[in-house]
Amino acid sequence: MKWITTFLMFLSILCVQAERITRSEYIAKYKDIAIQEMNEFGIPASITLAQGILESGDGNSELAQKANNHFGIKCRGDWTGKKVYHDDDRKGECFRKYDSPLESYRDHSVFLRSGQRYAFLFELEPTDYKSWAKGLKKAGYATNPKYDDLLIRLIEENHLHQYDLIDLAQEASDTEINPAQIFVSDNNLEYIVVAEETSWQEVEELTGKSVRKIQRWNELRYDDVLTKDQILYLRKKRDRAKIKKHRVQVGEDMYSISQRYGLKLHRLYKLNRMNPGEQPEVGEVLNLRWKRKRN
Repeated sequence: MKWITTFLMFLSILCVQAERITRSEYIAKYKDIAIQEMNEFGIPASITLAQGILESGDGNSELAQKANNHFGIKCRGDWTGKKVYHDDDRKGECFRKYDSPLESYRDHSVFLRSGQRYAFLFELEPTDYKSWAKGLKKAGYATNPKYDDLLIRLIEENHLHQYDLIDLAQEASDTEINPAQIFVSDNNLEYIVVAEETSWQEVEELTGKSVRKIQRWNELRYDDVLTKDQILYLRKKRDRAKIKKHRVQVGEDMYSISQRYGLKLHRLYKLNRMNPGEQPEVGEVLNLRWKRKRN
């Protein structure tokens, strides 16, 4: 009967190998989730993906397979969810268990966003993945002294930083979006993305907000016509953006920049000591949080 036992072990090994996914498959499978988490919580998609790759072994680790835990988050604090025990720095440590990888990605975002020791990271620009990586190491996310270098190498070798450049409207236009779907920006503002041939009346019906209020919140006139992929915020925009600066790209103006970051247009002018109606030059760097110093 020994040969039967050997054969069953061989089949078990084959099954495990068959379930393994490659790094490129992992990135393709989870990049959209990482982008959505970035848009909602302000964590660079490249950082989320690199941490997922590193902590879960491209989704193939025992912890990822058995507990859907892609970020190695332990049962610290007030965790009341499911648990699993796994050897790590010490034998039999308690780790969080999730019903799906998506739940793991969301808990990772909440874990960083709500953790006091990670608060300083959210003062960084979301495209500054190097500072984020170094900050995670400094905050003690992992015990590996080369944790930041490993993250940066993963990001650059796999070009993960390209996903940090996908803005709210572009991400929405690249997917089949229900026009009634409400998103939340990285500075906690609810918004919708206008679908093709959407009228103001339809916007009012979809959101339950009056046209007059939406126009006022988005600094629009009553006779402005809606365009496809236009962002409409469903509450007042902020006096400051989440990130510090923005470099002006071709085709951008002060209004489109204010909409991109959920920043009041008059505040954007004031922060940069510009006159209303004045437009920036391509390549110019605009302040989004603090007032520009006088020359």
